[in-house]
Amino acid sequence: MIEIKVKETGEILATVDTDSLAGAELQELDLQGADLRSVDLSGAYLCHSDLSNADLTGANLERATLQGARFNNAILRQANLAHVNAGSTSYTLSVVFTNADLTDANFTGAYLRNAEIQNAKLENAYMCNADMREADFHGSDMCSITARNALLIDANLGSTSLTGADFRGSHLNDTNLKGANLQNADLSSLSHGNFTVLNLANLEGTDLSNAKMCGTLAREANFRFANLSNVDLTNAEVSASNFKRANVENANFSGVDLAAVIMEFTNFSKALNADIPSYKRNVR
Repeated sequence: MIEIKVKETGEILATVDTDSLAGAELQELDLQGADLRSVDLSGAYLCHSDLSNADLTGANLERATLQGARFNNAILRQANLAHVNAGSTSYTLSVVFTNADLTDANFTGAYLRNAEIQNAKLENAYMCNADMREADFHGSDMCSITARNALLIDANLGSTSLTGADFRGSHLNDTNLKGANLQNADLSSLSHGNFTVLNLANLEGTDLSNAKMCGTLAREANFRFANLSNVDLTNAEVSASNFKRANVENANFSGVDLAAVIMEFTNFSKALNADIPSYKRNVR
């Protein structure tokens, strides 16, 4: 018999007739403020349960089912969320981590489609191979996350802090990165055939200074007013992208075809290795 108690008061929230919460049926429970620190919840079913303000520091939720669960303001520092089933094609059925502390959490291979993760703390989180299509991370602190080979198609990363993030090999097609801070981020393709994709992405006003974008596919992307100073774009594909009023000082455009880009009011003379077609050299 296991009792789940409120961390602050010791009040019993639920009593489960089991010796372990691994694989336990915990759906549709009110577990607000629960003390679940370092608890093994691997494979547990927490669908539509409310764990707002709960403390799950160091908890193991690997392969748990979290669809519709709410973790508002919860603490999940160093929690293992690898391969959790927490997403849905409908945002109303996906997990909610709004304002949660997910520092150092492990989301390897997690299914987080349409998840709500706004204003969360995700520093150093590991998100490789995760499916985060259409997830909403607006305003979250995602500094130094590792998200290689992840799916972030049509996700909202607007106004996020992504300094030092590793997105190599990830797909960010049509993703909103408006106003995000991507200083020193790595958006390079891992290899030929394993590209980082930013096609149709919105990077308006984004700070990409000192980022790496070698071999990145960024066709029809919006870089208006973006800070691309010192960015390495060697062999990137940026056809039909908009660089209007972007800062490209010391950005390396070696091997980049600029024939079809929009460059009005952008001073490409301060860029490195930029091969400007003659008919664009006087564009202002």
